[in-house]
Amino acid sequence: MNPRPPHQNLTLPPIASREDWLEARLALLEREKELTRALDALNAERRKLPRVRVEKAYRFEGPRGAASLADLFEGRSQLVIYHFMLDPDHDEGCPGCSQMADCIPHLAHLHARDTSLAMVSRARLPTIEAFRQRMGWQLPWYSSFGCDFNYDYHVTMDLQRNTGWNYRDFRQLQADGKLPAEVTELPGVSVFLRDGGAVYHTYSAYARGLDLLVGTLRFLDLTPFGRGEGWGGMPDVFGQGQWWVRHHDRYGELAAPGCHGGKSAA
Repeated sequence: MNPRPPHQNLTLPPIASREDWLEARLALLEREKELTRALDALNAERRKLPRVRVEKAYRFEGPRGAASLADLFEGRSQLVIYHFMLDPDHDEGCPGCSQMADCIPHLAHLHARDTSLAMVSRARLPTIEAFRQRMGWQLPWYSSFGCDFNYDYHVTMDLQRNTGWNYRDFRQLQADGKLPAEVTELPGVSVFLRDGGAVYHTYSAYARGLDLLVGTLRFLDLTPFGRGEGWGGMPDVFGQGQWWVRHHDRYGELAAPGCHGGKSAA
């Protein structure tokens, strides 16, 4: 017997004639065009942000040995770094960051526009390499263990250093219930520009600012169920609440997923 469809008790979109559907679709198209124009304007403002010279000499560890921040550019002018949640005490990465990594395009498309992309985590390199092999990724991924990079770009939480996240005080986020008390690593994306021998920081984003990087969400947002997460007007399709993402090799397991990785996130 087929299992009950998860959406059986949800209110589905109304049934309409093709003519009525087209009228509604054209009305929505106008709103989509407005949003596209607004996003174009926002992107233009982002490109105009001032740049800050990176003075600190960060040292990373990659498959080919030690590397500087300038080395991560691989000879190109722009560098996008995804701050992947994987700390030294864990042996597998965050399922949400892993979903993002699954959605990264072929790097040739970025390279064609003088842009490199790399992931950076605070875990040691052997842990990173083992998890990368499990996931089947060929992405540049570096360890920042032992240097201040994660702290300075606000993705490793440290009360002693008073680091914040998403441009808010870390302790206040916890007090407001926005972050779990035990969290130490958080996701983010940072952009750097190389001009001559100097490296500059131009942009960082966190929280919902990372949604644009996850192609899975873009596809789901086109569907009647959306992401099925039960917030923002979306139905809670599968009864799991807003956090449903797992490592791509663990969707058949029954235990609830964790968002921060661990000895066994399953």
